[in-house]
Amino acid sequence: MSFTMFGLPNDQGGPRLGITVTRKVGNAVRRNRIKRVFREIFRQNQHQLDTALDLVINAHRGIDTDEFRALESEFLITFRRLARGTRI
Repeated sequence: MSFTMFGLPNDQGGPRLGITVTRKVGNAVRRNRIKRVFREIFRQNQHQLDTALDLVINAHRGIDTDEFRALESEFLITFRRLARGTRI
């Protein structure tokens, strides 16, 4: 797993995203790139994310070597588990 995702229900009507990337992951350029990748994944898939959850993503060490499609797939699978209430 490249990241940990936490989610709590919100009353805003749709999902919201928060991202944390620590210095253990890499320098500022790498950390900002990871944040941009997650924001883009979230933006491209908002139509599939119909559950009103506040999401927080904590990136793990080594995530900067993962490809976009692999992260997108992992993001969607993890979101669906959270939306169903399955403990991750």
